[in-house]
Amino acid sequence: MHEVVLGYIVVMSLSLVICMGYDKSQAKKHKSRIAEKTLFTLAIFGGAVGGVLGMYLFRHKTRKNKFAFGFPLLAAVQVFLVVQIWP
Repeated sequence: MHEVVLGYIVVMSLSLVICMGYDKSQAKKHKSRIAEKTLFTLAIFGGAVGGVLGMYLFRHKTRKNKFAFGFPLLAAVQVFLVVQIWP
């Protein structure tokens, strides 16, 4: 069961890293972007660690307070929960 939870978080985190990279690419091209609500939804449902990684890897959304504080806070909570359920 623990491996399933960890696998889920890894998949969600990778998804959010990819979305952050794509959104940054679209922003540079002045094209259609991924909604902030979508990025936060992915973060809330397990991808926050990937969101933090994507923010700093792509230098994307780092000036927006709701991302600069929200993603790390969500990531800390998710890591804490995973550590708590681990045997």
